[in-house]
Amino acid sequence: MARFIIVRLVQGFLTLLGVTFISFLIIKLSPTDPFAQLKLNPQVSPQTIELLRKQYGLDQPLLIQYLKWLKSALVFDLGISLQYNAPVLDLIKERIGNTLLLTVPSALLSWLLAVPLGFLAGMKEGSLTDKAIRLFSYVFMSFPSFFLAFLLLLFLSKSGFFQLGGWQSLVVGVVTLTLISSAGLIRLMRSSVIEVLNSPMVQLLRSKGLKGWAFTRHILKNAMNPFTTLIGYEIAGLLSGAALVEIIVGWPGLGSLMLDAVLSTDLFLVMGGLYIGTIMLLIGNLLADLLLAYIDPRVREKEIIK
Repeated sequence: MARFIIVRLVQGFLTLLGVTFISFLIIKLSPTDPFAQLKLNPQVSPQTIELLRKQYGLDQPLLIQYLKWLKSALVFDLGISLQYNAPVLDLIKERIGNTLLLTVPSALLSWLLAVPLGFLAGMKEGSLTDKAIRLFSYVFMSFPSFFLAFLLLLFLSKSGFFQLGGWQSLVVGVVTLTLISSAGLIRLMRSSVIEVLNSPMVQLLRSKGLKGWAFTRHILKNAMNPFTTLIGYEIAGLLSGAALVEIIVGWPGLGSLMLDAVLSTDLFLVMGGLYIGTIMLLIGNLLADLLLAYIDPRVREKEIIK
C-alpha cells in the first residue's frame, strides 16, 4: 500500500507541474498586458510601469519567471496580486471557505441521492420506477449548471421569498450543483448495477439461492468499484461548475475572484487559483484511488506488480 501511495503522489506532482507550466505559458503568451490600465493613467509614467514590471519579475525570460514562481509556490508563497496589491494566498483563503461550503454539501448530497436511486433503477431495469428515475436523470443532465441556477433564481425571485445574497444564494447554489451532479451519477450507478447483475458471479450467487440483504450487499459492493473512480472527476466537475454558479447566484467564492483575475490579467492570482484548484483535484483523485484500493484488493496487487 505504501508503494501504491508513493506512485500516486509522484504522478500527482508531475500532473501539477504540467498543469501549472501550460497555464503559465498560455497566460504569458496572451496579448493582454497586466499593466494596461496603468498605461491609460496619465499620472503614471512609463518608467514607473517598467519599475513595477521589474519589481514583479515580469521583465525576465518566461522560463525563469515560471521556475521562480514554482519555487515559491511549492512553499505556498503565491506572490502578490497585481490587481488587489495583496498576498494571493490571503485572497484565496478569504474565498476558499465559501467555495467549499458550496461544493462539499453538493458532493455529499449528490452521492447520497445518486447511489440509492441509481441502484434502485438498475435493480428494477425496465420498470416504471426505472423510467421515472431515468427521466429525472435525463432532464437535469440536459441543463448547464449556470442556466439551471438562473432558472431557479428567476423562479424564487418571482415567488417573493428570495433575496440575492447570504444563505439564499448558498441554498440555490447547493441545489443546482446537487441536481446536475446527481443526474450523471445516477446513470453511471444504474449502468454499473446492470452490468454486475449480468455477470457470471451473480448468476452463480442466484444458482446457490442467495437472496435478501446478502445478495444486495454483493451487488452494491461490486457496482461501487467503477463508481468510486469517478470521485476525482466529480470534484473537478463540481469545482468548475461551482465557479459559474457562484457568479450567477452572487456567492463570494473563488469563481468570482478568478473571473476578476482573468479579466484583469492578474498573473499571480490566476496561477494561485489554478494551483490550489489543481491540488484539491489531485487530493480528490488520491482519495478515490485509496478508497478503490481498499474496496478492491486487485487494484493494490496490480499496482504492486507494476
